[in-house]
Amino acid sequence: MSGLKRFFNPGRDGAARDFGLLLLRLGLGFGLVYGHGYGKLLNLIAGKGGFPDPLGVGSQTSLVLAVLAEFVCAIAISAGFMTRLATVPVVILFVVAFFMVHGGDSFLEKEKAFLYLTPYLALLFTGPGRMSLDEMLRRK
Repeated sequence: MSGLKRFFNPGRDGAARDFGLLLLRLGLGFGLVYGHGYGKLLNLIAGKGGFPDPLGVGSQTSLVLAVLAEFVCAIAISAGFMTRLATVPVVILFVVAFFMVHGGDSFLEKEKAFLYLTPYLALLFTGPGRMSLDEMLRRK
């Protein structure tokens, strides 16, 4: 099979699929950590309040949960470490953001939550691929 033909038909378990999952994990992780999680982590460390409390667990607890999902879990997913487990808090975070925090808003206002939710939900089902710490640990 020629290289171009193989590129467009890599098969279910091909290297192109695994590389695509790696790029997806790294891109999503960078966007979530740098764009959202790091700032929330700094706010948590500084003791800043005023964070939304859509679940009724308290503003500080909601901030801790958001930092866990947007910083800790996003880094774990990027590395492909405990990927499926780490995606669960992130998926829950964006379900809450989409349906509760921005529930009454226009789609344009909640589009970012939707655009993060969809690929993280896909990673929950696909797993991280072979280019991941999960795969390295599985092989040992």
